[in-house]
Amino acid sequence: MKKLIKNGIIVTATDEYEADVLIEDGKVTSIGAYLTEDIDEVIDAKGAYLFPGGVDPHTHLDMPFGGTVTADDFETGTIAAAYGGTTTVIDFCLTNKGEPLRNAVSHWHEKSKDKAVIDYSFHLMIGEVNDAVLSELPSIIEEEGITSFKVFMAYKNVFQVDDSVLFRTLLTAKEHGALVMVHAENGDVIDHLVTEALDKGNIDPIHHALTRPPELEGEATGRAVELTGLADSQLYVVHVTSAAALEKITEARRKGYNVWGETCPQYLVLDQSNLEEPNFEGAKYVCSPPLREKWNQDVLWNALKNGQLQTLGSDQCSFNFKGQKDLGKGDFTKIPNGCPIIEDRFSLFFSEGVKKGRISINQFVDMVSTQPAKLFGLFPQKGTIAVGSDADIVIFDPNRERTLSVDTHHMNVDYNPFEGMKVTGEPISVLSRGEFVIRDKQFVGSPGEGNYLKRKRFNSTKKVTEKSLS
Repeated sequence: MKKLIKNGIIVTATDEYEADVLIEDGKVTSIGAYLTEDIDEVIDAKGAYLFPGGVDPHTHLDMPFGGTVTADDFETGTIAAAYGGTTTVIDFCLTNKGEPLRNAVSHWHEKSKDKAVIDYSFHLMIGEVNDAVLSELPSIIEEEGITSFKVFMAYKNVFQVDDSVLFRTLLTAKEHGALVMVHAENGDVIDHLVTEALDKGNIDPIHHALTRPPELEGEATGRAVELTGLADSQLYVVHVTSAAALEKITEARRKGYNVWGETCPQYLVLDQSNLEEPNFEGAKYVCSPPLREKWNQDVLWNALKNGQLQTLGSDQCSFNFKGQKDLGKGDFTKIPNGCPIIEDRFSLFFSEGVKKGRISINQFVDMVSTQPAKLFGLFPQKGTIAVGSDADIVIFDPNRERTLSVDTHHMNVDYNPFEGMKVTGEPISVLSRGEFVIRDKQFVGSPGEGNYLKRKRFNSTKKVTEKSLS
């Protein structure tokens, strides 16, 4: 079946122009003016932008944490993502020490089977490095197409690893063509500060932030990037929140290290004061790393504009306020960490970034779609509108005004961290591999239509250059 999208303005990471887009068998087959081939369906996108579908490199769907499980699974989470203009997610597959990695991968396939409405892939957590792990990794990379590993430097006695595991993971990634992702906070010192806070009776949500200060994010980031340089490997720092961490990434890139950085919408528009909201409402904003003092927002926006940070993930990790977040009443350490972000990532970044002149429209596309696709082995199948690419296309009204709210979102969670925020710009229709998932703001897809994506190996010959720093 052939579809033709007419009268839209195509926007990629490098270009902006008016053209028609011809779609056949899930692919873009032609881009031009006045295309007249036999068409089964014509879609008029007059007045709308045509963006490549968003690639969200950082989600936690159906994930166990702190004695509970995230409220959004692969069905509700990917439906919400599609409403928000995202057509590909890469979720984190958690592993257990002493168990084969293959078991964890199989478990994540079970979680996602017949549920996802858009395409998806997995990152793989590395919690230990030994002969068994090292023997499994090559086949997982080759057979599963999982070409990114996640290492935690925080969550002591749960996910945290020592520097030896991080360094050996970096060496293994270099050898086999994978990208290492790191949650950079000093978990040992955090553990000490948390114990000290609880001993003093400091139990409210604000102490989540006060026991995880930005200095500990900066220190861990610096340690991770120097180990990357020593290993001559490659590193992606997830959810950068502060000037302290950004300084270490910028310095590493100036040295030519293969280091990239991601931030998330919550760190661009929310701040530490949200954790002080009364009646335990501050628990809604407990995520790790925590929200920072407001002045960090300008630092992060400038870093996105200047190329010091390269991508925008959601760090989607939704827990209901009632029945999940409130597990931490009387002890902030028991509040499940995470926020529902997946649906609003795209529109919020356009509204706060492009509409307010903080970034260009091409930078917007680059950070929400193209760069994640390139870094994680999906480009040019994903991340752009080009002949031969998957027809993942967002028909986007740049002038539609609306208010973000739990009453109108599609995430399976009882609050919205951006409640009452007015945004400009909204996805109207979303196509995944040429088929509508959202049409005229209505869900028309089906669970199970999303494909699991095997990703290409990281290009280990790619180096950070002076040009990439500009």
